Amino acid sequence: MKHINCGEATAFDMVLPGARSVTFRPLIGPEAAPSFIMLMLEVAPGGNTPDHNHEWEEEIFIVAGEGKLKTAEGEKRLRVGDALIIDRNMQHQFFNTGNGPMQFICVIPK
Repeated sequence: MKHINCGEATAFDMVLPGARSVTFRPLIGPEAAPSFIMLMLEVAPGGNTPDHNHEWEEEIFIVAGEGKLKTAEGEKRLRVGDALIIDRNMQHQFFNTGNGPMQFICVIPK
């Protein structure tokens, strides 16, 4: 079993093209879980993740703040308590539209 408090996990700046004011904290990595990786992402007010897609599904849970998700299907408002799944190969981008940090848990396959 692995146990970690999010506040104790090391924060890294996201340095991907198109990312603005995003940090992430690896919580559960491949060394602890055979199938999944869990990250905590934080997007500062006015920040956004890169516009991207990938070969895997992505599960998201909004922990703090508010924002929006932009996809080819349109925009979805996001708020605390929302859970969603991003389909494989779906182009997507998260934006913080609030006054405080937007934090979300991201679970992806290893």
